[in-house]
Amino acid sequence: MTLEREFVWTGPNQWGQEKSPLPPLAPELMSALLDNITARVAVVGRDHCFIYANREALEFYGRPAEQVIGQHLSQVLGEVVYSGYLPWAERLFSGDTLRWQGWVEYPTRGRRFLQETMVPFAPAGAEVQGIVVFGRDHTELKLREEQLVEQTGQLQASEALKAAIVDHALAALISTDGHGCIVEFNPAAEAMFGRRRADVMGHPVSEVIMPQRYRAPHEAGIRRMESGGEGRVLGKRMELHALRADGTEFPIEMVLWRTNVGGTGYYTASLVDVTERFNAAQQIERQRDALRQSEKLTAMGSLLAGVAHELNNPLAIVMGRASLLEEKCDDPNLRADVQRIREAAERCGRIVRTFLNMARSKPATRESVSLNDLTRAAAEMLSYSYRSHGVEMRLHLTDGLPSVKADGDQIGQIVLNLLVNAQQALAGIEGERRVHIETGVEARRETREPRVWLRVSDNGPGVPPELRDKLFEPFFTTKPEGIGTGLGLAVSRSLARDHGGDLTLEPTSQKGGATFRLNLPISGEPLQESAPVPLQEADVFQSRLLVVDDEPEIAELMRDMLEGAGYEVATAESGAVAVALLETARFDAIVSDLHMPDMDGATLWREVERAHPLLARRMLFVTGDTLSPGAREFLREARCVGLDKPFTKADLLAAVAHLLT
Repeated sequence: MTLEREFVWTGPNQWGQEKSPLPPLAPELMSALLDNITARVAVVGRDHCFIYANREALEFYGRPAEQVIGQHLSQVLGEVVYSGYLPWAERLFSGDTLRWQGWVEYPTRGRRFLQETMVPFAPAGAEVQGIVVFGRDHTELKLREEQLVEQTGQLQASEALKAAIVDHALAALISTDGHGCIVEFNPAAEAMFGRRRADVMGHPVSEVIMPQRYRAPHEAGIRRMESGGEGRVLGKRMELHALRADGTEFPIEMVLWRTNVGGTGYYTASLVDVTERFNAAQQIERQRDALRQSEKLTAMGSLLAGVAHELNNPLAIVMGRASLLEEKCDDPNLRADVQRIREAAERCGRIVRTFLNMARSKPATRESVSLNDLTRAAAEMLSYSYRSHGVEMRLHLTDGLPSVKADGDQIGQIVLNLLVNAQQALAGIEGERRVHIETGVEARRETREPRVWLRVSDNGPGVPPELRDKLFEPFFTTKPEGIGTGLGLAVSRSLARDHGGDLTLEPTSQKGGATFRLNLPISGEPLQESAPVPLQEADVFQSRLLVVDDEPEIAELMRDMLEGAGYEVATAESGAVAVALLETARFDAIVSDLHMPDMDGATLWREVERAHPLLARRMLFVTGDTLSPGAREFLREARCVGLDKPFTKADLLAAVAHLLT
């Protein structure tokens, strides 16, 4: 298609907003008027079909009325002309008027120079219903004009290109010649990229606004189109990353089209900064993760509420009988033992009530409590169990620890759970078994109030790296079957965060084992930030993966697993589709099936190795026969990682993490 146009947007149209001061014309008079004027008049509906065309328009299209009215633009004007109309349609149906003139290549009329005005029509108070097109054919006049200015062809080409760019557009508009060098850089582009027009004119656009990873594919695409190849990205909306003058990347949405001026091809890109939308999408995804976690905890609360109700009666019996037995005991030592039983039963009762309060969303009671006292109470309660299992308990509690405004039962529940977990982690360990418990206070920071902390360390086997991120998920447990429910750490972290603190697993030390750290603000309230909390690096620079598999179920399975771990994932149902995606988007790694019908994994790897050599080193091949000689030989030659089917989520995430590091 050849489109050489100069146009101007004149802003919102006012048709239909006020009543005309003139009386309406009779339909017969209006029809006679429109059919006898020497200009084309047509009306196009929201479905891009002709609603009306006068006699001049029908003659220009070379079709009778029944082959125009009700027909789609692409059927009457041809796909090429219709594709040139599409970029304007959205703004026209938003109420903007367009006046333009330029050359258009029609399939039946050939190359014509037209002047057209496109005016939206909207009844009062309603949305735009149609576009009224007024057109004149000035081909002969234009040809004579071109003959007169043939001597100044270079100037004419420059002015025509200048007219094709709207200097006051909100979107950044950048035009290049066939070699990719910038010939136009509008004010919006200057503001978006932080560069002056005079400084970038004549420079390769790839060096001015493109990150390094996009430059080679861009230059290859330009060479392909200039040599007559397919324009794979022309007219398509693409989401990419661009480069500001200060070296920072930001997400953009881009549409690229080609314009012929005086027999020379130029490329113009319309770019919109979508940083806010990109950040909003990331925030929504984080909120979805939080919502899924909340749903799990809600289900857990309902379950605990039912269990708590069933425990109340037997607990009441234990507490009551213990009280009676305490009164009957004359031996002070025996009375002390019974008292411990009663106090433990009462604590169980308070824990049950805490579960019920959580399930009912009842606010907890906050009062000044001592973390040291709660720790000593929990240690005393479990001292016999520790001794009977051969576990040494070492307490190093800091004197003068400030009190915390908190729910004593809830914080005591956290401490008790950490001590029980530490004891269970040492079950089956040969040799010395010990648990180290210490408390302390953090100094006041500029950004938050002082905090007290509790650290519980054991010399057990520790937590495997692949399980560290799952440890606080509800119902997840590393304990043997029949021991634990996988709820303790999830509930404990939730309680700590309700108090404005947190419960974390510290990095594994050289001595091994596991260390959990509880921290609580003295006020017991979450910190109120005066500004948004900055995102962690992992949230901002999210790894993007391409999953390739001809089995949709397998592709979706891997996508769900990887997205659940925080990766951004795209899927391709074949190697050919993957190659096409790689030309339009950036990926940090590829997970591909090895055996596929149209383009197998080995062929895909060769294509990637040719076009993206660095990415070829970050390919993981999933297959059911990595033990076969052919698969082993390919993986050895390509130096790629293989993953056998069937695999677990942990297997896949570990392989991808290794690939990216």
